Amino acid sequence: GTGTGTVKVDAALAPAVPDRITISAIGVDAPLDAVGLDDRGVMRDPDFAKPDDAAWYDQGPTPGEAGAAAIVGHMDTPQAPRAVFFRLGELRKDARIEVHREDGTTAVFAVDGTDTYKKDAFPTDKVYGDTHGRPELRLITCGGTLTKDRHWDSDVVVFAHLTGGA
Repeated sequence: GTGTGTVKVDAALAPAVPDRITISAIGVDAPLDAVGLDDRGVMRDPDFAKPDDAAWYDQGPTPGEAGAAAIVGHMDTPQAPRAVFFRLGELRKDARIEVHREDGTTAVFAVDGTDTYKKDAFPTDKVYGDTHGRPELRLITCGGTLTKDRHWDSDVVVFAHLTGGA
């Protein structure tokens, strides 16, 4: 859009499917695919064949809507030692995240903080729970240490909130 109006912080945007994410602080400019749940009710992994893509969780809010939207991406894959979210853990408070949406709008988020959680103790409620109407974003990738069978034992979660949209 070409509007010059100001957007109140936390004013949720209308739902719109996201199609790209840019995080200049860590060199991310990636297309977004969609992921849902598997048969066990667990969020599917992003496509291993597209390590440079991220994916949004399409069973939750779209980024910019009220609630906690989630975007996941690989840190690495067997074929790609540096995948789309390789540097996610470097993000610091107030870093800017832009999520471009199919309706032509961009939801702009600011990082609140980053945490690492063991996969077997993932705090689902803290990550996906009630945001009291605030439009928030979670970026998630693997982290921690590699297990003997070459899986990461933890998840890195970036917490962010909407600061505007245009």
